[in-house]
Amino acid sequence: MARSLKKGPYVVAKLLKKIEGKKPATAKPIKTWARSSDISPEMVGFIFLVHNGKDFNEVLVTEEMVGHRLGEFSPTTKFTRHGGKIQKELEQKAKEAEIAAAQATKAPAADAKAPAAKK
Repeated sequence: MARSLKKGPYVVAKLLKKIEGKKPATAKPIKTWARSSDISPEMVGFIFLVHNGKDFNEVLVTEEMVGHRLGEFSPTTKFTRHGGKIQKELEQKAKEAEIAAAQATKAPAADAKAPAAKK
């Protein structure tokens, strides 16, 4: 549910205080745990280190992000992959093809380095 227009956006005052008087190009990344804070236009260009529960993800704020929350850009879960048996087979074939290609490029290079036999 969206926040009331009467209340305005929820921006953590501490973040605005850290940004105040700094330029985005020269400022160090700002570490924060405030995932629920809205991104305001003053934050554009700054880099935030947003906590995801385990570590801090780097978020560079752009104009398209204004109005969204900081936490939206720091995922809390790690995506491993989709698929099961079929996906594993496809990955195995791709790995074998990569190894075969590496060996094919390695063989001509080894032939070029071998000295020619004398007659």
